[in-house]
Amino acid sequence: MPPPLAAAFLMGTVGGAKRERTQAQLLYAAVQVFAGGGVGSATMQQIAQAAGVTTATLYNHFSTKEELVVRLAAAIAGTLCKAIDDSYGHIADGAERMAIGQRRYVWLAAESPGWALMLLEVIAAAPEVLAQVQAYPLKDLRVGVRQKKFKVPSEAAALDAINGICIQAMRRVATGRAPAHHDVAAAAMVLRALGVPPDQAAEIAKRPLPPLPEPQPPEAARPRATKVAQRRA
Repeated sequence: MPPPLAAAFLMGTVGGAKRERTQAQLLYAAVQVFAGGGVGSATMQQIAQAAGVTTATLYNHFSTKEELVVRLAAAIAGTLCKAIDDSYGHIADGAERMAIGQRRYVWLAAESPGWALMLLEVIAAAPEVLAQVQAYPLKDLRVGVRQKKFKVPSEAAALDAINGICIQAMRRVATGRAPAHHDVAAAAMVLRALGVPPDQAAEIAKRPLPPLPEPQPPEAARPRATKVAQRRA
């Protein structure tokens, strides 16, 4: 996985208490197992082995694989999806925001195919987390509608178009079946589906991607000396 997103995931799942640290270790091990062979064929024993703990320890934290998958999906939504969203928080144009979000996920599929396919499988296996994931494109959709950049008859239909194009583009790229610049083409198609004229959609979709932010460690994980210096200041 690209370093900024990997760091965001790790920092977002690490807690201060021992139980939270152990769960973060288990989630990261699950990612490695799922990315290597898929969610469906993975076993709790494989995840425990990857984490370097006993199977009993794993079951002490997650009673079933389904529970672990739901927790992992929520962790991904709260870290990776948020990191991508934060990267274009300074951009006000709804159409450009939508294009960046679309391109980043397709870019992830090109950079880390196994991770991208695992992400899609985990989210599909945890539909209760889907609303949390969809909150990000929904926010950009509503910005574009308020700015009169988008014209859609239904939010639900628009989200179906956004998610459908993005998911299929990610799969095509991750499996090596996509032509060059497929991220740009898919983003332009999403914008056109939302009512942006073709020429404008093509221009917006080609704009440079903003860099991913460097994640900041949580307060509990910062060096003690930093806290002391802050108190003295």
